[in-house]
Amino acid sequence: MLKLRSSGLSCGVCANFRIPIPRCYMNSITTSSIDVKPKVPLYLRPPSFSASLSELTKWHKWAKNLASSVGSSFINLDNGPDSTLLRRELNWLLQDLIELQYRSVILSRLESGNNENPDVSVALRAPLEEMYCVWRQRIEKRRPFQYVVGCEHWRDLVLSVQEGVLIPRPETEVIIDLVEGVALNNAPELAQSFWADLGTGSGAIAIATARALATHARGDACGRVIATDLSSVAVAVATSNVQRYGLQDVVEVRKGSWFEPLKDVQGKLAGVLSNPPYIPSGDISGLQAEVGQHEPILALDGGISGTNDLLHLIDGVASMLKPGGFFAFETNGEQQCKFLVEYIENEKPGSFRDMNIVSDFAGIQRFVMGFRR
Repeated sequence: MLKLRSSGLSCGVCANFRIPIPRCYMNSITTSSIDVKPKVPLYLRPPSFSASLSELTKWHKWAKNLASSVGSSFINLDNGPDSTLLRRELNWLLQDLIELQYRSVILSRLESGNNENPDVSVALRAPLEEMYCVWRQRIEKRRPFQYVVGCEHWRDLVLSVQEGVLIPRPETEVIIDLVEGVALNNAPELAQSFWADLGTGSGAIAIATARALATHARGDACGRVIATDLSSVAVAVATSNVQRYGLQDVVEVRKGSWFEPLKDVQGKLAGVLSNPPYIPSGDISGLQAEVGQHEPILALDGGISGTNDLLHLIDGVASMLKPGGFFAFETNGEQQCKFLVEYIENEKPGSFRDMNIVSDFAGIQRFVMGFRR
């Protein structure tokens, strides 16, 4: 991967919607078994295939024309990607597809239309037949680009993602900023204890939190993160991402619903983090096609008001955190944030201190955070 990439996925209903990391659904499953084999992202596959430069040029011209044919139609339909963004994605796809050693030369020749030595062989990480298929899926089926290449760039991480796991969004990076800038700066001793990421999905929050804890740890005492998710696909993908970053001794992925897999650390957690489903059920049908038709709906739908899972988290977090422990949850926006703060003040009086509503990068009130008394 050469650069941070953003494909512009959004919910497409209103500016307040940002997609959460996959939820731990409300059933009670506590087994830690992993029965799904995660897919290998395109950029990590060996360059075991090849095509002539002329064949690759033919595919590139076809794919570029297909992207250009979209124009602004997807934007007008559901705030989807336009041709400019799709052509940018095509360039990213080529970067992942072509073997690294001669990548820059081949990309330059494709862009310039240089037909010199058309029979030269180009090493690829997937056959061109597959590339015809996946690019047609991207345009005609609106399959998310991250599922096409099998990964997403998030903070300083490159995370594997696939169907069945929601794609982490840039807004959620603020949770890690809160962990570092608020929790660990104000209470550095929290870096030495257990943290939990509920509904971990790709493992984004868990992995980034573990790295933050290591940075703030004193001496050899470093905290650990327990990541939970009910989805077998999410558990497998998160585990794979954890292992790829060498954090398997620091991050433990458990299969189960919300707090169910955490009974052994009840009252001992230094931090609880989550980006749960928060989109109102009635707004699901208006989502951008990349989201509504491909990403897990159960990981989006937060019930009639969008707060079902958020309330469940608030109800449980007081008993899970140790005194002085920190929590941060992502929401749909200002209305949900204010509702949750009022709920805590009315239903959990005296349980928390220093509660605050924090805005995302776009200035939208997005996160609710606080400390256990």
